[in-house]
Amino acid sequence: MVDIKSLIIPLIVIVGSFTAAYIVSFLVGLFSRFTNRTKITLDDEILNAIKGPVRLIVILAGIFYAVYLVEPDLKIDGISVVEIYVLFAIFVGAYFLSKILTTMIAWYTTEIAVKSKSKIDNTLFIFIRRIISIIIYVVAVMIILSRLGIEISPLLASLGIAGLAVALALQDSLSNFFSAVYITIDKPVKVGDYIELEGGLGGYIAEVGWRNTKIMTLPNNIVIIPNSKLSQTIFTNYNSPVNEMSIIVQVGVSYNSDLNKVEKVTIETAKKVLKNTEGGVKNFEPFIRYHTFGDSSINFSVILRVEKFVDQYLVKHEFVKALHESYRKNKIEIPFPQRDVHLKK
Repeated sequence: MVDIKSLIIPLIVIVGSFTAAYIVSFLVGLFSRFTNRTKITLDDEILNAIKGPVRLIVILAGIFYAVYLVEPDLKIDGISVVEIYVLFAIFVGAYFLSKILTTMIAWYTTEIAVKSKSKIDNTLFIFIRRIISIIIYVVAVMIILSRLGIEISPLLASLGIAGLAVALALQDSLSNFFSAVYITIDKPVKVGDYIELEGGLGGYIAEVGWRNTKIMTLPNNIVIIPNSKLSQTIFTNYNSPVNEMSIIVQVGVSYNSDLNKVEKVTIETAKKVLKNTEGGVKNFEPFIRYHTFGDSSINFSVILRVEKFVDQYLVKHEFVKALHESYRKNKIEIPFPQRDVHLKK
């Protein structure tokens, strides 16, 4: 029979654990007031995540110690109170590690990814958080089983075989998933970028999921590409490194033209178009480069600059109209295709 006097100290320990839990909770809240003043919010997120669990752990630790004081040799199915406390500590450590890592990933998706305009599908990050939690808990369970004297080598072998079978069955899905991780980290593309694939298909990146990437084409159709295909194909990103891009318009003038005058009129027209057309880079100095003696004309390139990929269509449209009018006013001829035929007598 347990002596009543021997229960006084354990009861004091239990009451003290509740008091300590309250003090720890108060200190965490007090510390959070200082972290709220920092620019980064990660510390606040971590404190909010562990505040409740820390309070519970302090209380349970007090209860464990109180039980140990009452019955140091107490065993449950052959496991001592001390060993139970150690196993509990291992599980708690796994829980804290999982909580902190998943909180950091959640913070990244809501803070860093948003501020850097990285709109990678949140489903990918949710999946990563779950995978991390599963791995941590599996390792913790393995350690606990090992301490309980359970042979884990056959279990590891079984898990390895099962994992290999699952990996083979989900080979394509895993390939797409890791390609999505690569796209997330390396960022060759991001949502909103206009890309053109090796085969000529082009469009805006609408969504990058954990398996597929969706591309919105200019005709307003969605093209779905597996991430593994996108990571292996050659493509041009028209928004990288900057949105601005140069465009080239090919023009030809008659052999009778004054090329200096042609250059002057063309550049003046191009400047007006860039200045007055939406999407044109206002401060860009357009220029021309003569390059070919054609069959019917002297050909040259006009280099303009637009703010983003789709702006080129309107700028080209306005430039062609304005250049045609300028050439007409300045009597500069854009010749039709023609050939000279010489007849021998």
